[in-house]
Amino acid sequence: MANKISKKMTFEEILNKHPEVAEILLDKGMHCIGCPCASAETLEQGAIMHGIDPNKLIEEIKKSSKKKK
Repeated sequence: MANKISKKMTFEEILNKHPEVAEILLDKGMHCIGCPCASAETLEQGAIMHGIDPNKLIEEIKKSSKKKK
């Protein structure tokens, strides 16, 4: 369940548990999910690097998860 995703999780942790989140991240231009750094970079770090508010990104992920149920 995507509700357990936090901004302190690495991209690798998120995508291993919630591969459906990849679509949201790619739509935001966060193509770094396939980068070797994805195993160490947190969602918060990646969001900031792309000029995205990490808190708003988490909320969008959670809303998307609820819609798909």
